[in-house]
Amino acid sequence: MDHHERSMREYALALSQKIRQEYYISEEHYSDHNVKRGLRNDDGTGVLIGVTRVGSVQGYVVDDGGRVPAPGQLYYRGIALTDIVENHKKNKTYGFEEVAYLLLFGYLPTSSELQYFKKMLYKAKLLPTGFTEDMILRSPSRNIMNKLARSTLALYSYDDRPDDISISNLLRQSIELIGSFPSIVANAYAVKRRYIDGESLYLHTPQEELSAAENFLMMVRQDKQYTEEEAHLLDMMLMVHAEHGGGNNSTFVCRALSSTGTDTYSAISGAVGALKGPLHGGANAKVMEMFRYIKETLGDRRDDGSVRDVLVKILNKEGGDASGKIYGLGHAVYTISDPRAVLLKRYAKELAADKGYIEEFELMEKIESLGIPLIMERRHSDMPMCANVDMYSGLVYAMLGIPEDLYTPLFATARVAGWCANRIEEVLTGNRIMRPAYRAVVKRIPYTPPGARKSLVEFD
Repeated sequence: MDHHERSMREYALALSQKIRQEYYISEEHYSDHNVKRGLRNDDGTGVLIGVTRVGSVQGYVVDDGGRVPAPGQLYYRGIALTDIVENHKKNKTYGFEEVAYLLLFGYLPTSSELQYFKKMLYKAKLLPTGFTEDMILRSPSRNIMNKLARSTLALYSYDDRPDDISISNLLRQSIELIGSFPSIVANAYAVKRRYIDGESLYLHTPQEELSAAENFLMMVRQDKQYTEEEAHLLDMMLMVHAEHGGGNNSTFVCRALSSTGTDTYSAISGAVGALKGPLHGGANAKVMEMFRYIKETLGDRRDDGSVRDVLVKILNKEGGDASGKIYGLGHAVYTISDPRAVLLKRYAKELAADKGYIEEFELMEKIESLGIPLIMERRHSDMPMCANVDMYSGLVYAMLGIPEDLYTPLFATARVAGWCANRIEEVLTGNRIMRPAYRAVVKRIPYTPPGARKSLVEFD
């Protein structure tokens, strides 16, 4: 290493330390100013910033000013998600399109309304002329969420009225986005496989008579083949992920952007970027990454003590991704149970035996049953915890043969329905730009002339 390179390394190290000092904010600053970090109250509940008629997330009741745990419930426009899913399972029908209609329009459609809605979604699935060639094929991305966000922004250029925020135009844009997301994701994945992974390229055209779930499985599989059981399971996943209240991070980002009066494509692409994060939608892939580490580390998967030891290593930041997190456990709202996780776990168990995943399912159950008390003990908390939707969603996708590259994009493919409904509600009812406050805690200092400043490292 020559003198110049050594000086540069010293400078980089000194600069990193200096930056850390300049950005340091003590815990006392937060407590002294009663800052709601993460927009959370001291008891972990979310800071109330609005009201909504779209989705309702319930995981506890408030009694005498405190939280009382309760079984989790999720409602779409006042209708329990579990009722919607169970009815479609009973009748062997596909429900995502109906859910999307319910979220957007506020009521369940008649048969004729639903059929017309499906036709509009199908037209959007075909994507604008030249879009796949110009926006997806010409610029492959290693990350499908990145490509989905960029493609969403690009749709602005194909819209004759991109900035029109009238109700009719917002509905049109929403329907087109809900229809186009599965095709964008499938095509982006095909291009990623070809140009990043070096595999064969195949692009399949969606079919009008197929549901969103059937079309997606057909488009991402080279032979276009899928079973009815697989399609219904994916349809259930789409219904489960379609909406989760206005306070989840990506929906909040969508609403915050919408409060500025910006266009639909900017607001929805921002939500995609938020969902991409490993602490939000990306957690499903992190669960499977953690799961692989646990399987590789374990000697006997059936021994509770061995599983517990590995989980303790993860919590001690000595294993996994060294984050100290057991992904898939705990939720900001749900306490006793997450209704989405309950649904997924039930259907995952039914499928596990047929797909040869029974050992994986049983190990995941052990992680859930052993991990929760370990986390509660660490937090010195007696508030009940539960597995969240991410715990079993990755396993369901794996049993469907869906690659991890598509886990979070499939989440977005469903959640775009909820984002669009929340955007419309914000535009129509918000009437004020979101502008929270930050308390400045830096000391006042005078401006120093260049000649009086000290360098972090002396250069020759």
